[in-house]
Amino acid sequence: MERNISIEELKQIPTSAKEVELVERKGIGHPDSVSDGIAEAVSRALSKYYIKEFGRILHHNTDQIEIVGGQSAPKFGGGTVLEPCYILLSGRATTSVNGERIPFKAISVKATKEYLTDNFKHLDLDSSVMIDSRIGHGSVDLRGLYDTRKLKANDTSFGVGFAPFSDTENLVLSTEKYINGPLKKTIPAVGHDIKVMGFRQKDIINLTIAAAFVDKYVADQKEYFSIKEELKNKVQDNASKVTGKKVNVYINTGDMKEENIEYLTVTGLSMENGDDGSVGRGNRVNGLITPFKAMSMEAAAGKNPVTHVGKLYNVLANLIANDVHREGGGDIEEVFVRIVSQIGRDISDPHVASVQVIYKDNVATSRHRSNIQRIADERLEHISDLTQQFVDGKISVF
Repeated sequence: MERNISIEELKQIPTSAKEVELVERKGIGHPDSVSDGIAEAVSRALSKYYIKEFGRILHHNTDQIEIVGGQSAPKFGGGTVLEPCYILLSGRATTSVNGERIPFKAISVKATKEYLTDNFKHLDLDSSVMIDSRIGHGSVDLRGLYDTRKLKANDTSFGVGFAPFSDTENLVLSTEKYINGPLKKTIPAVGHDIKVMGFRQKDIINLTIAAAFVDKYVADQKEYFSIKEELKNKVQDNASKVTGKKVNVYINTGDMKEENIEYLTVTGLSMENGDDGSVGRGNRVNGLITPFKAMSMEAAAGKNPVTHVGKLYNVLANLIANDVHREGGGDIEEVFVRIVSQIGRDISDPHVASVQVIYKDNVATSRHRSNIQRIADERLEHISDLTQQFVDGKISVF
């Protein structure tokens, strides 16, 4: 198959050399990320059921998850959830085959509960959450087009990727994963709702972190600010392992000690008290929000992993970009990849796959062209390999 792969040299400075750079990550406990996580968990559960019962993944898109924040009364030593948050499971699925009904709502609710239980230990599903599955039947036209044996794109959309990550991007991503990972063992008072905003100006990176504290682990205001200082120091130490640039760390800058305002929660999640969430409103498939680089607004989480290019192409674009940069032998500064589909077209044959490359000075660019063509061609040829990786949870989309 001869694919339309465009390879272009860009004459511009890479993002890491620009004076200002902004990068954001919404941690796993942010309401938008919780929505993404649930959407993907439901898609995986349905996919596994379809494979087990029918030998292939049937049509579904469970990317319409909404979280409506509840109400809580946190206080030092332990507060109370007053009203549970409401989780609406929406989207489309194949609900019957040959007249036989599929327990799609039971599957979706169970997958949601398992995801919340596995990831948020302070969340009481009996008192803090209401789950409502309104997943319905898919469009007849789309179901007709959607056939895993045909591998035709069921949407006209595009995917975007880039490589490599800058120091700021690496730092923002690793900071959230550090706080929501190893740091939990030493500071259990820090909840899972973490947001990290990175702002680099020249060679100084500023990290502004919103970290929800779990009230039952904090005795009083004095201990709160002591823990906050400990968190700041640990984040600072971790940052020194990621970048050689100077890093300033700011934690919960909305706190006002004199007014007794602190970021306290009962569950470690802001959705307990009025903070809402939606699929696709947070991180892109690479785990970051990068306003200084091209992004797709596609909500990838929950989309079917077989033919929905809004999911497949965003992941594939990043894989191609990383391959091109890695195999560039140090000649390549930055790579941008954009892949666009046409509904009904074979997913391995996009309308165009655009690869834009920023080279270092005095590089013979022509010697890289055939290798870039090969990388993009091979990745597109094997795009269906991604499907099982999505089902197995081996590819993160937020």
